[in-house]
Amino acid sequence: ADGPPGTGRARGHRAGLLPALRVRGSSVLRGEQSNTSIIVDAVDADDPATARPVILKVFRVLHPGRNPDVEVQQALALAGSPHVPTPLGDVLGQWPDGGHQVEGHLAFAQEFLPGVQDAWRVALAALAAGEDLGPRARALGEATAEVHATLAAVLPTSRAEESSRTTALATWRARYADACAEVPALSARAAEVQAVLAAGAEAGWPLLQRIHGDYHLGQVIDAPGRGWVLLDFEGEPLRPLAERTLPDLPQRDVAGMLRSFDYAAASVPGAADAPGWAARARAAFLDGYAHLSRQDPRAEPALLRALELDKALYEVVYEARNRPDWLPIPLAGVDRLLGA
Repeated sequence: ADGPPGTGRARGHRAGLLPALRVRGSSVLRGEQSNTSIIVDAVDADDPATARPVILKVFRVLHPGRNPDVEVQQALALAGSPHVPTPLGDVLGQWPDGGHQVEGHLAFAQEFLPGVQDAWRVALAALAAGEDLGPRARALGEATAEVHATLAAVLPTSRAEESSRTTALATWRARYADACAEVPALSARAAEVQAVLAAGAEAGWPLLQRIHGDYHLGQVIDAPGRGWVLLDFEGEPLRPLAERTLPDLPQRDVAGMLRSFDYAAASVPGAADAPGWAARARAAFLDGYAHLSRQDPRAEPALLRALELDKALYEVVYEARNRPDWLPIPLAGVDRLLGA
């Protein structure tokens, strides 16, 4: 609705992928940080016996421009991908900023899949039971490759110019500097880190495309009858929105998931052969990704290693600032990657 001049305006957009709904009630999810999520109890307006619960995500931190969570999920759903929740619609708003009006997303509504487990819980349960994640990890690799292929088909791609490599290397080096500021002992490994990062910048790069951007086991749910479904395409919360909406390396998502298997293995105290479990899960995920995409990330080991190291350094900064007890996990990852 329009507001007074100089204040703000908002307009809704219906994706058209869900039927008309009738709302029966709602509740606010607890534990959210950057966003507020509201679960809406809704049914099909033409068939009240058919429940169609919806989750409404209200963005509490606003940025000018299209939110990648909205843009990417809607593009995937409109292309027929089963690996994202079906969007209902979104709300765009305008507000004054620096003397002029800017526009950005205020909220996003999509189907809610109740009673499902995310891949993090699936992985921890398997590890605690002494079971390999192999088949499920392979299926996750295939789903990831399918999502990447769809995104490359429906959203812009670009060649990796020299400027892209230079910018990426500068970003990686800045991440290392941030990690050293949090954990000064990492400064002693400067030569090793810089060599890995430089080799990644010089490796063979594919076309740049839209990706998930903050990919880990907690961003995927196990939906009965649909397999793995990806959530939350907002990208890394520490990166500016302008960076998160640019075409990027699909291997960045792959590296994020590989790091997540290491996190899971380190999160179950007393688990038997946790490093071996993580290594087998990583291999199965990569096998699945390579099988469906016909592009094995292991074909460019220097690039994948640099991206994994960059992700581990990102984790060092995050854990040092938010969860110091978890800091040994990414530090062990840095050690493993520098020793590879």
